[in-house]
Amino acid sequence: MSFSATTKNELARIIPEKRCCQKAELAALIRMDGVIQISTGNRVTLNINTENAAVARKIFTMLKNLFNIHTEVLMRKGIRLKKHNSYLVRVAGPGKVQTILKAIGVLDLEGDLAEGIYDEFLAKECCRRAYLRGVFLGGGSVSDPEGDYHLEIITNDAKHAEAICRLIRRYKLPAKVGSRKNWQVVYLKGSEAIVALLNIIGAHSALLNFENVRIVKDMRNQVNRLVNCETANLNKTVNAAVRQLESIRFVANTLGMDKLPAGLREVAEARLRYPEVSLKELGELMDPPVGKSGVNHRIRKLEKLAEKLRERVNSI
Repeated sequence: MSFSATTKNELARIIPEKRCCQKAELAALIRMDGVIQISTGNRVTLNINTENAAVARKIFTMLKNLFNIHTEVLMRKGIRLKKHNSYLVRVAGPGKVQTILKAIGVLDLEGDLAEGIYDEFLAKECCRRAYLRGVFLGGGSVSDPEGDYHLEIITNDAKHAEAICRLIRRYKLPAKVGSRKNWQVVYLKGSEAIVALLNIIGAHSALLNFENVRIVKDMRNQVNRLVNCETANLNKTVNAAVRQLESIRFVANTLGMDKLPAGLREVAEARLRYPEVSLKELGELMDPPVGKSGVNHRIRKLEKLAEKLRERVNSI
């Protein structure tokens, strides 16, 4: 099961204690997944479609709690390969449908479709959180924290998308709206913003799992960076030592070690004796010890001498 599905299952088990919060969450679910169907004989039906069985049960429960009406729940088998089952919560009858839609602010007092989010659900903190939980259950998804950090809510209503974005921004979160084909996408990027939203909508177990994975991932990345840095430094040290050895051997074979000043000869002999150590360690092995900068200065003199000798040999 994906991280997104696990998060939705956790949220679907939350039934708000307050009726106002149930109304807010139900309104969001119907806004996201509801369709009003008018058939012959002026038969009006409200269909709420979801691929999550737990969400379908939650919608059924809240409709029962708030309106005490008969509701059908139908399951449609997925036919295509790996196609999920879908669940349809259906309310039939023009009187019932209109009562529900007006009570949750989807229809205004004149019976027309209202835009944005019903003001009643923006007045209280508990209702705002419940509404965001509903829109996530209806059209949200969150990527596995092992990959990129991305949370999005998809809707086909541009004004509703803007209203959702403004609501999320009230919590100081950097929500943005984009478009994908015929859909509007409200999205968040960054682990801290996603964790904050999961906390707001009540997905506390998902939040802890997200944080655990994120911490392990960050530690793994930090260890990899340290290993890469150490490897790069080691390669740099080895390559420098190889270059130094080549220069010293060329000077020894061309000029002779006995022709070198005492300080240069001491460093050259120490490098030949200890080819694998760093400059700092090389200086500590001398008697008396020499600092890293002093060893580096002498090595550079030996390399310049080797370069001059090569030019002289090549010119002959």
